[in-house]
Amino acid sequence: MRYLGIDFGKKKVGLALSDEEGTMGFPFEIVPNDSQLSDALALLIETEHIEGIVIGDSRDFAGNPNPIANPARALGEELTSRTGVPVHYEPEMLTTQEARRDFEGVHSHKRGDVDSSAAALILTSYLSRDHG
Repeated sequence: MRYLGIDFGKKKVGLALSDEEGTMGFPFEIVPNDSQLSDALALLIETEHIEGIVIGDSRDFAGNPNPIANPARALGEELTSRTGVPVHYEPEMLTTQEARRDFEGVHSHKRGDVDSSAAALILTSYLSRDHG
């Protein structure tokens, strides 16, 4: 079962794909958060035969939704409506900081690398638990 991981941001969205067995997430790409986002993701879901979507659930240290949480959930609802693929939400606290730390000392990294790596961390976190 193949999964798509999403690290939703105001300006850009980091994407990760799982392996075919759905055991681990890998950085895939970064796409702009613009009017074509839903179309681009629906096409990716179709072409990559995605059977599950995992979106980072953005919350503050008190457990309250961050400002980005509602637009991320709206995207999840739209993707399920368009594609029929179920969406799951995974706590994402500090995943971007963890991904950024993975790139410390690497001078050639791009910001998108961090965003897609954060998506991979979110996806791998979800896949590491038993969901059967």
